Amino acid sequence: MSASALSSDKIESLYVHVPFCGHKCEYCAFYSKLPAADMVNGYVDALIGEMEMVADDLRPRTVFFGGGTPSLLSISQWRKILEAMERLELLGAEEWTVECNPATVSAEKAQLLRDFGVNRISMGVQSLDENLLERLGRIHSRDQVFKSHEILRAAGFENINLDLMFGIPTQTIEIWRRTLDEIVRLGSEHLSCYEVIYEEDTPMFEQLQAGQFDVDEDLIEEMYEALLERSERAGFQQYEVANFEKPERGCRHNVNYWRGGSFYGLGPSATEYVRGNRRKSWNNTQLYVERVRSGQRAHEYEETLPDLGRAGETAAFGLRMNRGWRFDEFQKTTGFDLREHWREEMNDLILDALGEELDDGFRLTRRGLRFADTAAAMFLRSETA
Repeated sequence: MSASALSSDKIESLYVHVPFCGHKCEYCAFYSKLPAADMVNGYVDALIGEMEMVADDLRPRTVFFGGGTPSLLSISQWRKILEAMERLELLGAEEWTVECNPATVSAEKAQLLRDFGVNRISMGVQSLDENLLERLGRIHSRDQVFKSHEILRAAGFENINLDLMFGIPTQTIEIWRRTLDEIVRLGSEHLSCYEVIYEEDTPMFEQLQAGQFDVDEDLIEEMYEALLERSERAGFQQYEVANFEKPERGCRHNVNYWRGGSFYGLGPSATEYVRGNRRKSWNNTQLYVERVRSGQRAHEYEETLPDLGRAGETAAFGLRMNRGWRFDEFQKTTGFDLREHWREEMNDLILDALGEELDDGFRLTRRGLRFADTAAAMFLRSETA
């Protein structure tokens, strides 16, 4: 067998979870911890050990370091990881994203990442209003957003995503429109804009439950419409519920998730999906380090979905994208016909003006995308085929 044929069998997407944050945000339900020097160094060593366990099955075309706050790692810690990836032949991805907090971007760190092949930065802005940043528990200021953007451009990054949030308590439509205008003027290549979700075990959820504020659904819908209008006017195209790209700048790594592709997930709390098997690592950095030191990966559980269950998940994730699914594409990906196994769900969405059937496929309408999570859940299956 040729080398190229062998390479094509390897997994082409890699996610790395960096579980450290300078401060836990009020809305965040992701696993993260405040950094302690010994713990971070132990994590870095364990991460490299886990990379060594899977490197032979990896030839990454997309890499995504998320968190947490990956940019919180020091120069020496980053260099150690990057040099290990070089040794393991994991460099050279077509798209390599690192998430950054504006407060933890430096010229030296940005240049180091760029020199090793990182070519996309996702910066967690969330808001440009100082009061809302404080309300969210963010550690950066609005001025740091602009400064960090300049630093990244100077280091040679030509593909920058900016994360924003709307529906924040006390956020007005005027503040949101002003934020959109300022963000558009920055000239980034990609926007990820998320409605605040109130998840259990977060301070913001507890405040909502205690009646400290109410959720204004009409205002949130107005904010979403303002987002669609302003982003389109600025040359962005919505390609997924929360994601907007300049031409050809969509996040390939995330598209692989949404189209049911395989990926390795490294680090504590990371989930991976490899050839139909889903695994999740423990939400415990100390346990993660100990397991890897003992020569094991730190998986809390592993499951193999039945074929129809896996196809249902793939259908659900794919419907988050504006283009939905072409029938032939879905059948090639999953082995199932969307029109046969999900006809009733498709009809219900069409009846409610949330979905539309085309000659060659099915997708959610503009209004349907606003309720994509609810619509997508209809396609999940627990039974076997």
